[in-house]
Parts: sequence; structure tokens; C-alpha cells
Amino acid sequence: MHFEIIGEIEEIETIAKGLSVRERARLAAQFGGGRWRKLKGKAMVRLRTGAICRVELHWYEAHGVGRRKFKIKRFLE
Repeated sequence: MHFEIIGEIEEIETIAKGLSVRERARLAAQFGGGRWRKLKGKAMVRLRTGAICRVELHWYEAHGVGRRKFKIKRFLE
């Protein structure tokens, strides 16, 4: 990751689950099988430059595997 999540992720919503997760096969091969879901939420992050921003994050999550592949989708402030 090129950023560090500071505090809790808020306003978490499911974007896709089950067969709707397009990268399901790659995620299973890389991290293991499970019920993969794609989620989004808002959090404060510290960027590589040291700046602290509020952003919308997207990531994948599966039971027993945890949260993987965080990505900043947009800056909120």
C-alpha cells in the first residue's frame, strides 16, 4: 500500500458479492478461497508524502482471509 489507514473505516457498504465480484478467481488463487465481497467505506489515511486526507476506499474481503487490496477511489476533502 502507498498509504496508511488511520483510525476506523466508516460508512461501510457492500458493492458486490458472490458471482458479481469480477476478480474472484484471481483473489482465490492469490489469497485462498472464501466468500469474496467488494466493499467501500470512508477513512482518514496518511499518504506517502505525510499528508493526512479523508478518502473513499474500496477493498476485497473474505471470511477467514480478511481485508485485501485496498485502493483509494477518491479524495473527499
